[in-house]
Amino acid sequence: MSREKIVELIEGAVAAAVEAGEIPPVADVSVALERPKRLEHGDWATNLALVLAKHTGARPRQVAEALARHIEPVPGVVSCVEVAGPGFINFRLAPEFVRGILFEIDARGDGFASSDAGGSRRVQVEFVSANPVGPLHVGHGRWAAYGDALVRVMERAGFDVQREFYVNDYGTQVANFGRSISARYMEALGREATFPESGYAGRYIVDIADRIVEEHGEEYADLPDEERSRLFADAEYPRMLESIRATCERMGVGFDVWFSERELYRKGEVERTLAELEERGEAYRSEGALWLKTSEYGDEKDRVLVRSNGEPTYFASDIAYHHDKMLRGFDLVIDIWGADHHGYVARMKAAMDAMGYGAEHLEVILGHLVRLYRAGEPVVMSKRTGDIITLDELLDEVGPDAARYFFLQRTSDSPLDLDIDLARKESPENPVYYVQYAHARICSILRFAAEQGAGDRVPSPRDVALLDTAAEMDLIRKLAELEETVVICARQRAPHRLTKYAEELAALFHVFYRDCRVVTEDEGLTAARMFLVKGVRRVLKITLGLLGVSAPDSM
Repeated sequence: MSREKIVELIEGAVAAAVEAGEIPPVADVSVALERPKRLEHGDWATNLALVLAKHTGARPRQVAEALARHIEPVPGVVSCVEVAGPGFINFRLAPEFVRGILFEIDARGDGFASSDAGGSRRVQVEFVSANPVGPLHVGHGRWAAYGDALVRVMERAGFDVQREFYVNDYGTQVANFGRSISARYMEALGREATFPESGYAGRYIVDIADRIVEEHGEEYADLPDEERSRLFADAEYPRMLESIRATCERMGVGFDVWFSERELYRKGEVERTLAELEERGEAYRSEGALWLKTSEYGDEKDRVLVRSNGEPTYFASDIAYHHDKMLRGFDLVIDIWGADHHGYVARMKAAMDAMGYGAEHLEVILGHLVRLYRAGEPVVMSKRTGDIITLDELLDEVGPDAARYFFLQRTSDSPLDLDIDLARKESPENPVYYVQYAHARICSILRFAAEQGAGDRVPSPRDVALLDTAAEMDLIRKLAELEETVVICARQRAPHRLTKYAEELAALFHVFYRDCRVVTEDEGLTAARMFLVKGVRRVLKITLGLLGVSAPDSM
């Protein structure tokens, strides 16, 4: 509410200053507001005067002073307007207006901080999408946490979002999975076997082969190698996919759609999409292969769709898949890929242009992997198997809450160092423990208040006006920031900002708890402070929920 009101005041001041001849006419005034980093600079600030000065040639401070003259404080909303520095305009909100957020939190309940900023735009977010040929590793866990949190904040901000997992169950990787199992199966039986050069060497392959031997003995030993490999691949990749699904669910990550690459081929969608591109002149044949004219749409060269031996490339499948996405009516599709796919982005956007959808309807978010540390030393291999550490092993050690929170602490395009010892620690040094402890402490306060027969009274505005200490007002101001923080997280695809918000809110609550006794002999003050801590509890729970982290009642 305060942002919209202040923007309205500024726009009115611009019009008034132009009419008074104090600044030249300006077109398309875009008012940017931000929260000052220092409280003494007010609740909101705008640099509009500096922007207008560039267009008018006037001194920024002069423009700021002209605008400020036409901005009248609004009783009960804006108490003060000041010009600062080279031309910033700072706004201070009336204390009673700031406190009003507590009544809004109470009225909106769990719907607090929801908005229609996204305009119900239909968005699909595809994430994790690991090949179903092995267990998820910790890097997959980061993208599971990031993708799920991104969907949560986008939904909160008014987007209509669908989660999707693309199952790469067609082609070389599944074939090599079957060949790897086949080789280990024959070895387990004491038979001669050659392990494939591109096979999967993890311990889990040996475990699968041992299970097959235990269940079926030598039943498959005399089959031709390729037949045995196909049989094992078809039987075991669905099991592996179920294992992946179970691991995601351990983290509280679910998907609306599990989309099979095999289905694209079974339904003829790959062939049909490639034929359409060729008919439209976007694809051509050369050297016995089919090529897409990606170089005409910003890619460094044209790309092969079908090899000279008649085999379609992964790119062909991906084009058909994105064609299918757009046919489902999404306004935007967001793909979350690992950083190793950086070179693939330009060709995929070029394909969107070639299909006639436009590259702007595809957004690709690239992210780095996770480095694990224990006692300050990097951890690379699993103690149990000697292989790479799986996501399940990390969840066994630190739990889903800590894993998700730590995965979300950094921006997606930067490497993440995860300290296992810190993630397990039950102390304020551990950020997720620190935030969850604030919620648990509030629940303890509310239980104590109930035991004392306090806290049932609904506070009046006069009661709430008693909240006037710095600790109380700072805490209330932070509560008011959640909705705009959610919108920023959604628009910038930056759910990591919520971890910083949660920690700042928890820190302000702990200061409040230190400085302000909640249950007092003053009934009005007790009612007001109970109202405040209930608001903090609700906002902490909403924030942790957006991160996919639990809000415990006790710790």
